[in-house]
Amino acid sequence: MKKVVLDDKAIDRALARIAHEIIERNKGTEKLVILGIPTRGYHLALRLQNKIEEIEGVHLPTGAVDATLYRDDLGIKKDQPSLKKMDIPISIDGKKIIMVDDVLFTGRTIRAAMNALMDFGRPLAIQLAVLVDRGHRELPIKADYVGKNIPTSMKEGVKVHLFETDGINEVVVEPAQEAKQG
Repeated sequence: MKKVVLDDKAIDRALARIAHEIIERNKGTEKLVILGIPTRGYHLALRLQNKIEEIEGVHLPTGAVDATLYRDDLGIKKDQPSLKKMDIPISIDGKKIIMVDDVLFTGRTIRAAMNALMDFGRPLAIQLAVLVDRGHRELPIKADYVGKNIPTSMKEGVKVHLFETDGINEVVVEPAQEAKQG
């Protein structure tokens, strides 16, 4: 039985708040680059870019950093992974990277994305924005910006549905066998 924990309006409000927090913490938008982790993190990054542009009137460079080939579970997966999207629009040297993902769980995807990013340069800083933090970290990774903290059990999964990929905007908590874990 699934439970909707964020609907369309709640997701929009969370992203608006995150956009304001990013601007406030960084004292504006200078040197900011937004990079989403495909698939849904990339779409959330584009939404954040639009929110920041509405607020500040500045169009930030936005792209994608695919962590697939940097994951630590490549050797134990049955199917060989394929790259989703790698699009880093400008040099990241000396830039403040806002890395965006949909759900923060174990921290392993974020670690892999940071490793991938380092192959492209040396950023001034990396800040993490996630729509949902569900807990259960296996690595010492903490988000700088969180849309919603949703404590879950290991028997539950969190699934983000976005209009761009799923035709609906919602976040649901459901039994783990129904949700994709990652």
